[in-house]
Amino acid sequence: MATLKDVAKLANVDASTVSRTLNNNSYVHEDTRRRVMEAVEQLSYKPNLLAQGLRKGKRQSIGVIIPSISLSIFSDIVQVIEREATKLGYRIIICISDDDPEIEKEYIERLRNGLVDGIIIASTGKNNAALRNIQNSGIAVIQLIRKQDKTLSSIVANYRSSAYEAVRYLVSRGCKKIGLINGSMKVLPYIERCEGYRQAVQELGLEAYTIDFGSKKESYFEDGYEGAKKLLNDDPSIDGIIVAADMHGIGAIRYLKEAGIKIPDQVKVMSLTGHSIGGMLETAMTSVELPSQEIGELITRNIVHDIESPKNIKKKPVHHELGVTLIERETT
Repeated sequence: MATLKDVAKLANVDASTVSRTLNNNSYVHEDTRRRVMEAVEQLSYKPNLLAQGLRKGKRQSIGVIIPSISLSIFSDIVQVIEREATKLGYRIIICISDDDPEIEKEYIERLRNGLVDGIIIASTGKNNAALRNIQNSGIAVIQLIRKQDKTLSSIVANYRSSAYEAVRYLVSRGCKKIGLINGSMKVLPYIERCEGYRQAVQELGLEAYTIDFGSKKESYFEDGYEGAKKLLNDDPSIDGIIVAADMHGIGAIRYLKEAGIKIPDQVKVMSLTGHSIGGMLETAMTSVELPSQEIGELITRNIVHDIESPKNIKKKPVHHELGVTLIERETT
């Protein structure tokens, strides 16, 4: 493996000149820069980013704690985070918590013990004190999708409004009995979605039908399947189903097809955490889509900004609430 000294020897300059060229932190004559970059390419030299970071007091790493990779919204956002972080000279460490506070706590402590400069987290809300302590120690923290602690910066969407508008949309499509298949009522976005749903059905004079799943290790597909089954068994006249996430919706669609219930003629289905995956299904699913690209780019820029800001300046939490987009497809 080529070293910085090898590059300097081939370019006929000293090592400090190679360092200045690569770091772009002082003037280097254009001819010298060209020779250095040609030597870098010829030797396939790759700077030791970890060593550079340690010299600057940073590790050039960001921890990302999410509940599941099977939820398309998290997998898509993580891909954007990784791409944007790489552009900014950072690498990410991905941790899957299964929405288990104990697993989450263990990851938080491991990341804290010298591995990362910042943590992006879709939190359970049960380790807020630990996250505040970490931030006070100089490690940046930003909440992803879930604003569980107002004292920590966050990037979220308007979940209450998305569920409220989903009910009104299905009513405009002729639905009279609308059920909600939701996630754990211990997690803030699911709580807010339920609030928006209940507000809408109350205003419209409808009856509420809700199924909440709160298992630690959720099987979103099975929850959607069983949720749709229970809703229709309890009241066969239900003609609209709103699900918390795409994977719930895929499970619900599977049950309806197995039961011989026509979509959308007899029952309409839509997701509140949709992504383009919904458009790839055999029966493409209507969804309220979160801007995963924008979320990933914004949260990465923000955490790198916090990491690289002077540590002696106290930062106020910054909260971003992004809009969502209704995409009509075949299930409605």
